[in-house]
Amino acid sequence: MRTIVLEQQRGHVLLIAGDIAVRRRGVQVAPSANVAAMGVVPVSAVLNSDVACDTTYLDGARDPNTVLTRLRAAAATPGPLLVYLTGRLTADRRGSRMHLALAGTTAATVRYTALPWEWLGAELRDRPAGLTTVLLDLVADKAAWPLLQEYGSLPASPSAEVYGVVCPPGWNGPGPVVSSYTRAWIDQLRASPTRPTNLQLHALAVGAATLPPGVLVLPGARELSGVTTAPGAASGVSARSAPGHGSPGAEPTQPVPLPGDELQRGQPQPQHTPPTAPIDDPRPHIHALATAGRHSEAAMLAQAWEQYVHQTHGSSSNEALNWVEIRADLARMAGDFRLATQLWSSAARTRLGCHAPDAAEVHAAAAGALYCWTQLKDPDAALDTGPDLIRLLRVLPALDPRHLQLAQHRLEFLHRAPSRH
Repeated sequence: MRTIVLEQQRGHVLLIAGDIAVRRRGVQVAPSANVAAMGVVPVSAVLNSDVACDTTYLDGARDPNTVLTRLRAAAATPGPLLVYLTGRLTADRRGSRMHLALAGTTAATVRYTALPWEWLGAELRDRPAGLTTVLLDLVADKAAWPLLQEYGSLPASPSAEVYGVVCPPGWNGPGPVVSSYTRAWIDQLRASPTRPTNLQLHALAVGAATLPPGVLVLPGARELSGVTTAPGAASGVSARSAPGHGSPGAEPTQPVPLPGDELQRGQPQPQHTPPTAPIDDPRPHIHALATAGRHSEAAMLAQAWEQYVHQTHGSSSNEALNWVEIRADLARMAGDFRLATQLWSSAARTRLGCHAPDAAEVHAAAAGALYCWTQLKDPDAALDTGPDLIRLLRVLPALDPRHLQLAQHRLEFLHRAPSRH
């Protein structure tokens, strides 16, 4: 009976990265960096609950129906739910409906490639009061900003608590790093000796973040005035009366690994910006998820970091290749040897473009691909991925020739084996 009760209380964290927001080639908000940073924070702290919880990461989605499916599944959870949305807010050409732009959304394709904002409210509408939180870190483009000015708010659902910021279009953002509001929200979450309420966290984050003039704060100064913040912090925080000053509470004892921190090292910080938290390595956290059997969460978080690294360092960079190999090993741990083979092979081929054929990094990736291919029990999958692997092994003259012979013999055996169809 105890197990049944705990299952009924199961919670969910849904992290959605929409389209990147850019102005004059400068990044205003980097959704991949934000989602990656949020994904490393302990779920119990994000959700303010110790119940068992599922986490879903959506980064790079292009189909609004895919996002809707994940949103619907998250909304069906019986326990607490937090939905975090970051990216570019836009509107259709008729100027009547707001959307969260997804990867590849253009002004001409909003109605087909972006997530209508009312879908969020519709899916959350029937959830019990007090169990749903929506956290926003958005930038409105020129099409959406007039609608926001008209509405004065960005409602999600009467049953949900909505917190966050929407920055105006004419603003130069921080670049491809974690947004100031999200960073401040995480820092304040870690800094407080006891977990503040979401409203207190929001008030502290607004006070600590570097926000542009005219930013839409949800809830705003009227609702925030008089809020009692975390222990040791001043009360009466206003959305615009204390820009850039953090809580006088305790310093973080466990800094969160924030993507982009390393990009800011050595750069002069504005006087009103809190010092950047030291960067941690997210790999131990991801490995812990995988060893605990939470393979889907580990894979999605690794993919979020890979997307961020692609944006900041390039898809062929050593940093990006490291994350391809991390994803390959996570696939191996999950028993998905076909994906692991494909990822290791992809890493090896990309490394061949910048390393000699006898480089240790190339051989390690090729050996990983071969091992995972030999673990494939599905003959069709092995036949499908085998030729590509053999082509890779043939261009590595310094590799142990027995590796190529092993692959060739197995592929020949699979071709001779009777069909299972």
